[in-house]
Amino acid sequence: MPHDVPATTSSAPAGAHSAGAVGEEHAPPFDRESLHIYDTTLRDGTQQEGLSLSVADKLVVARHLDELGVGFIEGGWPGSNPKDAEFFRRARTELDLRGALLTAFGSTRRASKAVGDDPQVAALRDAGTAVVCLVAKADRRHVERALRTTPAENLAMIRDTVRYLTAEGKRVFVDAEHFFDGHRADADYALEMVRTAAEAGAEVVVLCDTNGGMLPTRIGDVVATALESTGARLGIHCHDDAACAVANSLVAIEAGATHVQGTANGYGERCGNANLFSVIAGLETKLGRQVLPAGRLRELVRVSHAIDEVTNSAPNSSRPYVGASAFAHKAGLHASAVKVDPDMYQHIDPAEVGNDMRMLVSELAGRATLELKGREMGLDLSGEREALGRVLELVKDREAAGYSYEAAEASFELVLLDEVSGRERYFTLESWRVIVEQRAGGEVVSEATVKVHSHGERHVSTAEGNGPVNALDTALRAALEKAYPGLADLDLVDYKVRILDGRHGTGAVTRVLVETSDGRGRWDTIGVDENIIAASWVALQDAVTYGLRRQGERPDPDAV
Repeated sequence: MPHDVPATTSSAPAGAHSAGAVGEEHAPPFDRESLHIYDTTLRDGTQQEGLSLSVADKLVVARHLDELGVGFIEGGWPGSNPKDAEFFRRARTELDLRGALLTAFGSTRRASKAVGDDPQVAALRDAGTAVVCLVAKADRRHVERALRTTPAENLAMIRDTVRYLTAEGKRVFVDAEHFFDGHRADADYALEMVRTAAEAGAEVVVLCDTNGGMLPTRIGDVVATALESTGARLGIHCHDDAACAVANSLVAIEAGATHVQGTANGYGERCGNANLFSVIAGLETKLGRQVLPAGRLRELVRVSHAIDEVTNSAPNSSRPYVGASAFAHKAGLHASAVKVDPDMYQHIDPAEVGNDMRMLVSELAGRATLELKGREMGLDLSGEREALGRVLELVKDREAAGYSYEAAEASFELVLLDEVSGRERYFTLESWRVIVEQRAGGEVVSEATVKVHSHGERHVSTAEGNGPVNALDTALRAALEKAYPGLADLDLVDYKVRILDGRHGTGAVTRVLVETSDGRGRWDTIGVDENIIAASWVALQDAVTYGLRRQGERPDPDAV
């Protein structure tokens, strides 16, 4: 085995599926090389519309992926742009990877050009990585129409480049671009391309569903055929244009592929790449193949959300395994079953991937839902049947009026505390007022005044803002900051408004959702009123109350 191969650590036995068998420290050792987990977020993932990473961002993402335990991190294309060239230069001194191998991506030599004279090949050679991944055409039509060269010359380009880089001491992978479409159009040529790369010294030939249109049944058949026909070590690289990228990747592995490529959270061009996190979770929890070092699978949610933060992407709550809704239960019938045995409505234990089961509260909720929700909050409500009944009716009445507690769990927790144990209150409102003024020159300024009482003192604060809600939020926190200095840590990070009945136009009922952060977590609160500012005040008041409760602040015993 080459000297640069990372140390091996763990693997679950074939067929293992229990929660305890996956990711435990006592799991038997595994060979990381037996199934390559190859991440291409920093190259293919950045092709996503609206996603752009600085060099510093790419270094941070690489560290997160290494912490998760992937085997290979494709850093970019050093010969194509200055940013990627800088990334590989800085990675040599700034990126201390614990287990992953950094990989440089690039193309074969140009047609009719000597491999030693091609600057792109030289950039791959000099990138400072132990592994290089080459992209090469596997579809004869692309060779003739896009590269404008002959099929024979394309094979020579592959052969020459692989031989050159292996002679330079590189481990070489080859991405067979458009392989599946090429196999359908001219199977003989597509398979010959794979043989050529393998015979020249490519360690893995990666079959790419570049257009993302393949279905799992065909993927499995073609991978098996290619494996039998060529004898090469095969990988799989899928795009999600037919919503099958993860399924196609798993089927390809079951058919014999031993290298899988994907991106964090499924980032990528058009509809994205195979979500590597879903592939990893599927391999470990469904197929019993431990592909991460022991215990790392439980980091999946954390790493997914951390990378979303770096890429400035809003986390998709519906993502399998890692999304906030992945193990969320809403209907009362489901909740009753979950109360007896969570596995009855969950395909895995959410803790395996670092997630949690959540109970959503809505007009569909039953007592079991509320009891389980209370358990999440650390409250034993098993003996509070009357209080649970009151909460249930209150939730149904409020949702009929426009509230949506499944979207504002912090507000619901406060409602539940009101009925069960008494909400801890931190201040009493005397009044609030908002003025919107257009000044000379056209500038519009909002000014809010808030008067509250807390711990025996009256607090009055006036603040300006770039809108009435911003002004109100600023004034409320300024009024309370003397009593509760921790309010300085709270930040209103999102504000959403929905008109609930468009038939009434400007007189319609308005729902406001506010998302607040204290730097350690986020929570959502809700307000509903015919007046948008009044609805915003209700949501803001809940947001501050919930935040102070999180911080363990001392409530005001006289507050009402």
